[in-house]
Amino acid sequence: MGHDKLFQKRTAELRRAESTRQPRIILIVCEGEKTEPNYFKAFPENPCVYDEIDIQGTGYNTISLVEKAIQLKNEAQKKRQPYQEVWCVFDRDSFPLESFNEALALAKRENIRCAYSIEAFEIWYLLHFNYCDTALSRTQYKEKLTTALDAEYLKNAKDMYKRLQDKQETAIRNANKLYNIQCTKAIRDQNPITTVFELVKKLRS
Repeated sequence: MGHDKLFQKRTAELRRAESTRQPRIILIVCEGEKTEPNYFKAFPENPCVYDEIDIQGTGYNTISLVEKAIQLKNEAQKKRQPYQEVWCVFDRDSFPLESFNEALALAKRENIRCAYSIEAFEIWYLLHFNYCDTALSRTQYKEKLTTALDAEYLKNAKDMYKRLQDKQETAIRNANKLYNIQCTKAIRDQNPITTVFELVKKLRS
Protein backbone atom coordinates (compact mmCIF):
# COMPACT_ATOMS: atom_id res chain seq x y z
CA MET A 1 0.00 0.00 0.00
CA GLY A 2 2.78 2.43 1.00
CA HIS A 3 4.72 1.56 -2.12
CA ASP A 4 1.67 2.29 -4.31
CA LYS A 5 1.16 5.71 -2.71
CA LEU A 6 4.82 6.58 -3.17
CA PHE A 7 4.65 5.51 -6.81
CA GLN A 8 1.51 7.61 -7.39
CA LYS A 9 3.15 10.61 -5.73
CA ARG A 10 6.25 10.37 -7.89
CA THR A 11 4.16 9.92 -11.04
CA ALA A 12 2.13 13.03 -10.17
CA GLU A 13 5.33 15.01 -9.56
CA LEU A 14 6.75 13.95 -12.92
CA ARG A 15 3.54 14.96 -14.67
CA ARG A 16 3.57 18.37 -13.00
CA ALA A 17 7.20 18.89 -13.96
CA GLU A 18 6.45 17.90 -17.55
CA SER A 19 3.46 20.26 -17.74
CA THR A 20 5.51 23.23 -16.49
CA ARG A 21 8.65 22.51 -18.52
CA GLN A 22 9.49 25.10 -21.16
CA PRO A 23 9.26 23.63 -24.67
CA ARG A 24 12.70 23.10 -26.18
CA ILE A 25 12.59 25.01 -29.46
CA ILE A 26 15.57 25.53 -31.75
CA LEU A 27 15.33 28.60 -33.98
CA ILE A 28 17.02 28.38 -37.38
CA VAL A 29 17.05 31.64 -39.33
CA CYS A 30 18.07 31.07 -42.94
CA GLU A 31 19.37 33.46 -45.56
CA GLY A 32 17.59 31.53 -48.31
CA GLU A 33 13.82 31.45 -48.49
CA LYS A 34 13.60 27.90 -49.87
CA THR A 35 16.84 25.93 -50.26
CA GLU A 36 17.98 25.82 -46.63
CA PRO A 37 14.47 25.86 -45.05
CA ASN A 38 13.38 22.95 -47.26
CA TYR A 39 16.41 20.96 -46.13
CA PHE A 40 16.04 21.58 -42.39
CA LYS A 41 12.26 21.20 -42.37
CA ALA A 42 12.76 17.61 -43.51
CA PHE A 43 14.70 16.60 -40.39
CA PRO A 44 12.84 13.94 -38.39
CA GLU A 45 11.55 14.70 -34.91
CA ASN A 46 14.13 14.14 -32.18
CA PRO A 47 12.44 14.42 -28.76
CA CYS A 48 15.72 13.63 -27.00
CA VAL A 49 17.15 16.95 -28.26
CA TYR A 50 14.24 19.30 -28.98
CA ASP A 51 10.46 19.54 -29.09
CA GLU A 52 10.26 21.71 -32.17
CA ILE A 53 12.35 23.44 -34.83
CA ASP A 54 11.27 26.96 -35.78
CA ILE A 55 12.66 27.58 -39.28
CA GLN A 56 12.55 31.04 -40.81
CA GLY A 57 13.49 31.65 -44.46
CA THR A 58 14.09 35.38 -44.60
CA GLY A 59 15.81 36.46 -47.79
CA TYR A 60 18.12 38.56 -45.58
CA ASN A 61 21.90 38.23 -45.63
CA THR A 62 24.88 38.52 -43.27
CA ILE A 63 24.34 41.38 -40.79
CA SER A 64 20.62 41.87 -41.48
CA LEU A 65 20.08 38.12 -41.05
CA VAL A 66 21.74 38.10 -37.63
CA GLU A 67 19.78 41.19 -36.64
CA LYS A 68 16.55 39.37 -37.58
CA ALA A 69 17.61 36.40 -35.43
CA ILE A 70 18.28 38.75 -32.51
CA GLN A 71 14.82 40.29 -32.97
CA LEU A 72 13.12 36.87 -32.93
CA LYS A 73 15.20 35.78 -29.97
CA ASN A 74 14.26 38.88 -27.95
CA GLU A 75 10.57 38.57 -28.84
CA ALA A 76 10.55 34.98 -27.61
CA GLN A 77 12.22 36.02 -24.34
CA LYS A 78 9.61 38.75 -23.78
CA LYS A 79 6.90 36.12 -24.18
CA ARG A 80 8.78 33.97 -21.64
CA GLN A 81 9.20 31.29 -24.27
CA PRO A 82 12.95 31.49 -24.92
CA TYR A 83 14.57 29.41 -27.60
CA GLN A 84 16.84 26.59 -26.52
CA GLU A 85 19.33 27.64 -29.21
CA VAL A 86 19.38 30.14 -32.07
CA TRP A 87 21.20 29.46 -35.34
CA CYS A 88 21.82 31.56 -38.44
CA VAL A 89 22.43 29.82 -41.78
CA PHE A 90 24.07 31.92 -44.48
CA ASP A 91 26.69 31.99 -47.23
CA ARG A 92 29.62 34.26 -47.96
CA ASP A 93 28.73 34.55 -51.67
CA SER A 94 29.84 37.93 -53.04
CA PHE A 95 29.05 39.93 -49.91
CA PRO A 96 31.86 42.16 -48.61
CA LEU A 97 34.25 40.40 -46.26
CA GLU A 98 33.72 43.14 -43.67
CA SER A 99 29.96 42.45 -43.57
CA PHE A 100 30.54 38.72 -43.27
CA ASN A 101 33.01 39.14 -40.40
CA GLU A 102 30.75 41.65 -38.65
CA ALA A 103 27.83 39.22 -38.86
CA LEU A 104 29.90 36.47 -37.24
CA ALA A 105 31.08 38.83 -34.48
CA LEU A 106 27.56 40.12 -33.79
CA ALA A 107 26.19 36.59 -33.60
CA LYS A 108 28.90 35.58 -31.15
CA ARG A 109 28.13 38.54 -28.89
CA GLU A 110 24.45 37.57 -28.86
CA ASN A 111 25.15 33.88 -28.21
CA ILE A 112 23.81 32.92 -31.64
CA ARG A 113 25.41 30.03 -33.51
CA CYS A 114 26.31 30.35 -37.19
CA ALA A 115 26.19 27.60 -39.79
CA TYR A 116 27.99 29.43 -42.57
CA SER A 117 29.30 28.28 -45.93
CA ILE A 118 31.90 29.75 -48.24
CA GLU A 119 31.01 30.23 -50.97
CA ALA A 120 27.63 28.46 -50.97
CA PHE A 121 25.38 26.08 -49.04
CA GLU A 122 25.81 23.54 -51.87
CA ILE A 123 29.29 22.67 -50.57
CA TRP A 124 27.45 20.83 -47.77
CA TYR A 125 25.49 18.80 -50.32
CA LEU A 126 28.60 18.00 -52.35
CA LEU A 127 30.45 16.72 -49.27
CA HIS A 128 27.88 13.91 -49.03
CA PHE A 129 29.52 12.36 -52.09
CA ASN A 130 33.21 13.16 -51.80
CA TYR A 131 35.73 15.36 -50.03
CA CYS A 132 36.26 18.66 -51.81
CA ASP A 133 38.74 21.39 -50.91
CA THR A 134 38.65 23.29 -54.18
CA ALA A 135 36.92 26.67 -54.50
CA LEU A 136 33.93 26.37 -56.85
CA SER A 137 31.41 28.74 -58.39
CA ARG A 138 27.64 28.21 -58.06
CA THR A 139 27.57 26.95 -61.65
CA GLN A 140 30.27 24.39 -60.87
CA TYR A 141 28.40 23.23 -57.75
CA LYS A 142 25.29 22.66 -59.85
CA GLU A 143 27.26 20.70 -62.46
CA LYS A 144 28.98 18.49 -59.88
CA LEU A 145 25.78 17.85 -57.94
CA THR A 146 23.91 17.00 -61.14
CA THR A 147 26.59 14.41 -61.90
CA ALA A 148 26.64 13.03 -58.34
CA LEU A 149 22.84 12.83 -58.10
CA ASP A 150 22.54 11.39 -61.62
CA ALA A 151 19.75 13.93 -62.12
CA GLU A 152 19.58 17.68 -62.57
CA TYR A 153 20.24 19.53 -59.31
CA LEU A 154 17.43 21.98 -58.63
CA LYS A 155 18.35 24.61 -56.06
CA ASN A 156 14.99 24.79 -54.28
CA ALA A 157 14.21 21.06 -54.36
CA LYS A 158 12.17 19.86 -51.38
CA ASP A 159 13.60 16.34 -51.30
CA MET A 160 17.34 16.97 -50.82
CA TYR A 161 17.33 15.76 -47.21
CA LYS A 162 15.74 12.46 -48.25
CA ARG A 163 18.05 12.02 -51.22
CA LEU A 164 21.17 12.62 -49.12
CA GLN A 165 20.12 11.07 -45.81
CA ASP A 166 22.03 7.81 -46.17
CA LYS A 167 25.25 9.75 -46.87
CA GLN A 168 24.95 12.13 -43.91
CA GLU A 169 27.72 10.48 -41.87
CA THR A 170 30.09 10.84 -44.82
CA ALA A 171 29.18 14.51 -45.18
CA ILE A 172 29.82 15.19 -41.49
CA ARG A 173 33.25 13.52 -41.67
CA ASN A 174 34.21 15.38 -44.85
CA ALA A 175 32.94 18.75 -43.58
CA ASN A 176 34.71 18.31 -40.25
CA LYS A 177 37.97 17.41 -42.01
CA LEU A 178 37.64 20.44 -44.28
CA TYR A 179 36.82 22.74 -41.35
CA ASN A 180 39.84 21.59 -39.34
CA ILE A 181 42.08 22.56 -42.23
CA GLN A 182 40.41 25.81 -43.28
CA CYS A 183 39.64 27.27 -39.84
CA THR A 184 43.34 27.92 -39.26
CA LYS A 185 43.25 30.45 -42.11
CA ALA A 186 41.86 33.97 -42.26
CA ILE A 187 38.18 34.09 -43.29
CA ARG A 188 39.08 35.55 -46.69
CA ASP A 189 41.08 32.39 -47.45
CA GLN A 190 38.56 29.84 -46.13
CA ASN A 191 37.19 28.77 -49.49
CA PRO A 192 35.61 26.28 -49.43
CA ILE A 193 34.32 25.68 -45.91
CA THR A 194 31.02 24.95 -44.19
CA THR A 195 29.97 24.72 -40.56
CA VAL A 196 26.53 23.35 -41.43
CA PHE A 197 27.72 19.99 -40.12
CA GLU A 198 27.72 21.43 -36.57
CA LEU A 199 24.02 22.26 -36.82
CA VAL A 200 23.26 18.87 -38.36
CA LYS A 201 25.11 17.13 -35.52
CA LYS A 202 23.07 19.15 -33.02
CA LEU A 203 19.78 18.10 -34.59
CA ARG A 204 20.90 14.46 -34.73
CA SER A 205 22.56 14.14 -31.31
